[in-house]
Amino acid sequence: MSELFHAVAQSIHQDELCAVVTVLSGDEIGRKLLVRREGNADGGESSVAATGSLGDTALEQAAIDCAAEALAARRTTRVSLPVEGQEWDLLIDVHVPQEKLVIVGAVHIAIPLVSFARELGLYTVVVDARPIFATQDRFGHVDELIRSWPDEALQEMNLNESSYVVTLTHDEKLDTPALICALDHPVGYIGALGSKRTHAKRVTALREAGVSDEQISRIHAPIGLDLGGRSPGEIALAILAEIVQVRNRSKEAGT
Repeated sequence: MSELFHAVAQSIHQDELCAVVTVLSGDEIGRKLLVRREGNADGGESSVAATGSLGDTALEQAAIDCAAEALAARRTTRVSLPVEGQEWDLLIDVHVPQEKLVIVGAVHIAIPLVSFARELGLYTVVVDARPIFATQDRFGHVDELIRSWPDEALQEMNLNESSYVVTLTHDEKLDTPALICALDHPVGYIGALGSKRTHAKRVTALREAGVSDEQISRIHAPIGLDLGGRSPGEIALAILAEIVQVRNRSKEAGT
């Protein structure tokens, strides 16, 4: 049991999406199982891994299936599970990581985007290697301001299903490496600012860097919902609206 508790503590400390299944009835009452999603960076179907034991193989598999659904929906739930003629009462306690918006590019659009994201409870990070843009005066309201090359900064982050990455610089030296890094993680949303022509050039560069078409298809570009806006605030609103749309559709798909 100590091994299980250590695994649970480690998962929560690393802010992973995970679930602890606890048996609430029957001969195996009190037994626990840790279930974690193993994300697919290509955007395909993810698998789950389990630690611990519920004392019954058939119960375990059924519990893992239920936990996978709870993880997809990101919702703690209590279920009554019939397995081989016996009814089991289970609590599936889901730990959802802090939602985080990573903005590559300390540009004008990023200023209102940080404000809107914080209103929705997202932890906000702005990354830019250009000190003239990434200043405390402009981004005193951001949770974290990182003056670094974006790909290097992203490699140090714990990017997961609750992370959303947007690139806004229009500078291939900054945006493309950041996108490559984001595509290597099971992040919940990836968006890139730019016209269709700009994105076509970006796709060519990504392919030359060895990124697959399946990975490239995860990028939302042109970024944001088409609200017809042109000002920084309107574009920021369109970006956040698309993030919310993608996030909610993902949750609905898991229910």
